[in-house]
Amino acid sequence: MSSSVKETFSDVPLDTRPAPAPPAPAALAAKVRTLAPTMTRSMQRVAEAVAGDPAGCAALTVTGLAERTGTSEATVVRTSRLLGYPGYRDLRLALAALAAQQAAGGAPAVTADIAVDDSLVDVVAKLAQEEQQCLADTAAGLDVTQLEAAVGALSSARRIDVYGIGASNLVGQDLAQKLLRIGLIAHAHSDPHLAVTNAVQMRTGDVAIAITHSGRTTDVIEPLRVAFDHGATTIAITGRPDGEIASYADHILTTSTARESELRPAAMSSRTSQLLVVDCLFIGVAQRTYETAAPALSASYEALAHRHSPRPR
Repeated sequence: MSSSVKETFSDVPLDTRPAPAPPAPAALAAKVRTLAPTMTRSMQRVAEAVAGDPAGCAALTVTGLAERTGTSEATVVRTSRLLGYPGYRDLRLALAALAAQQAAGGAPAVTADIAVDDSLVDVVAKLAQEEQQCLADTAAGLDVTQLEAAVGALSSARRIDVYGIGASNLVGQDLAQKLLRIGLIAHAHSDPHLAVTNAVQMRTGDVAIAITHSGRTTDVIEPLRVAFDHGATTIAITGRPDGEIASYADHILTTSTARESELRPAAMSSRTSQLLVVDCLFIGVAQRTYETAAPALSASYEALAHRHSPRPR
């Protein structure tokens, strides 16, 4: 996509672009957990109701759900759209499917918050369950069409830049070093000034990846915007596909997160889901470029072999 075309595209309102596929029923609870903190209180009531009682809400009309939650029909419709569904009818279908999964024993588990007086045994159990749910939610909500498009762009990229701050930068470094080991030119930038100055050099055929759970991190959005305007293919890995980052992303890969608590900041769970997406991207690229990736990976192993202690006999 040329720079001029992309600049025109970036001026198009988000709601006129092709809509992503509605989230799978199993991803509904994850969407609620991710988006609820930024919703209005009335929308939170609707979201919490559908996540807490999918079977009961699936049986309600839009008027019935509005009455149950003490909101309006317009609020119910807006909440449906924010959760990723074209309208309330589509949300009801997802609720019915989720209720069927729960009845069959496949209901997502709700992990209790970690308390300050929990034993380490309980902490281990709760964290393990939370991480498993976070990964399952991310897998259920990941748009495979967007993933395939991102893999295709990375596989033929002349150069790859990855932008992330804090915990997201750790994920970006993980992705960059993986891609380097299969022969691709990839760099992860944590310094926002250096990220922008590098983004200025991006061109058509290059790929820029932004990692931000909130979708609102300015230090990540700015270099992605610059790369987008210069014609690079842009990818956003984010928990907020409706965030500002989406304005400058050709492909959006949505992650999930567990509930934030006093002893468990959101960065911990968001990093887990980001790493899953990164691994999916890496494996997809390695598969597509296997003839060159396999020898490059073998060479990197051999180059580091002497740095490992020999196995005891």
